Amino acid sequence: MDRIPPTRLSRLLTGWSKGGADALPRLLAQALRELAQRGDVAAGTVLPSQRALATALGVSRSTVTAAYGLLEAGGWLESRQGSGSRLRGSGGVGEPATEGRLASFGTRDGVIDLSSGALDGLPSVAAAVGSLTARDLTAALADDGYQPYGLPALREAVAEYHRAAGLPTSPEQILVTAGSQQAVWLITQGLVEPGDTVIVEDPTYRGALEALRARGARLVPLPADAAHGDNAAALARLAGHVRPRLVYLQPSVHNPTGRGMDERTRRAWATVLAEQGLYTVEDNAYAELSLDHDEAPVSLAARLPAAGAATVGTLSKLFWGGLRLGWIRASTTVIRRLADIKRSVDLSCPVVEQMLAVKLLRHLPEARARRRSRLRERLAETERLLRARPTGWRWERPAGGSALWVEMPGTDAEATAQMARRAGVLIVPGPAFSAVDGFRHHIRLPFADHDGRLERALPVLVDCAERCRAPH
Repeated sequence: MDRIPPTRLSRLLTGWSKGGADALPRLLAQALRELAQRGDVAAGTVLPSQRALATALGVSRSTVTAAYGLLEAGGWLESRQGSGSRLRGSGGVGEPATEGRLASFGTRDGVIDLSSGALDGLPSVAAAVGSLTARDLTAALADDGYQPYGLPALREAVAEYHRAAGLPTSPEQILVTAGSQQAVWLITQGLVEPGDTVIVEDPTYRGALEALRARGARLVPLPADAAHGDNAAALARLAGHVRPRLVYLQPSVHNPTGRGMDERTRRAWATVLAEQGLYTVEDNAYAELSLDHDEAPVSLAARLPAAGAATVGTLSKLFWGGLRLGWIRASTTVIRRLADIKRSVDLSCPVVEQMLAVKLLRHLPEARARRRSRLRERLAETERLLRARPTGWRWERPAGGSALWVEMPGTDAEATAQMARRAGVLIVPGPAFSAVDGFRHHIRLPFADHDGRLERALPVLVDCAERCRAPH
């Protein structure tokens, strides 16, 4: 009988606790019932123990006990001695629909939102919009606008972007996608079969974990400390045991840790990947947010066999999250396969946005410099704010990205996140970034806000973390 871990259930219970403390049992029972009705938790699933769920949610055990009692009274829960509390469905309930790792998106009203590291848009986006002419649009309107592989001009511009960074690329090796999340999703659909083993860093990008779990992949974690140190032999040993279908890595700027591989480490890892014949998915979504380098990010794929890697890129992180444009660079065979899948989903990315992307790619150096300057300023201010409080929290200065990977020793991050949500602050706890629900004392703390959100939220987070240092 399937059991749902308390960490995963707490992710799925996003936004359940809007109300007074007296109402918490009723609200929790209602939220659990809705999960069953939607099929997000399958009928027959054994819920966590009352103590374990209370700890994950940052509430008293009596709150969970009362909620389970309400569910049982309503016929939604069956409790048996020795076998736990089993959730009942409303009939026809299928497999769980989501891992809940991206549940923070879309639930931001009336809160201080620190759940995303996305940045505000650069002025160059508005300038690119203003520079579109009637002639540009007239030329685009000459055909039907359906470009399953992407606008030819953009595919060539992206290919040139990779060539300039030392990775020979033709336009035929580029598939334009609706951001890097769709790129990762397409790769999981096209290259991974249910039951396949995939090696992932631990922690890693939560959207990739969501896509891979939904595909039915078996995830095997590789500690990110190893992946971003010089212990490439760890991957060789692991691959020899599990024979993975592919390896998913973030070598340039890692989400959530902000680490990056130096050149020596990159060479060592490329050697192992090539010698082991491991198909590599290189996610460079955050690669343009380096805090230290002016030039284009160097691709790990440049050191791998031509047919042995797929590289994910995007303009959304550097220029603006609302510009939903990314791409996959891979062999033409893989590109054709993924384009067929994409065609069944959305036929084509918006042509006008792709025209903007062509213009924006001509201004990468200025965009990098502007972002880097702002990110450095915000990082320094964030570290000042954190050091002004005797929290005992620990972090490393990131090589890039827009967030700190913060360890809160002795503090339950899931409970802290749930308690902070009830106090009006959204934060993502470490287990959301782990294939094995690890990093239970970590949070990802975005530092690139432009309106003082972090300064307002920090007292709430510190208070909640302190209250979650001891079991409830």
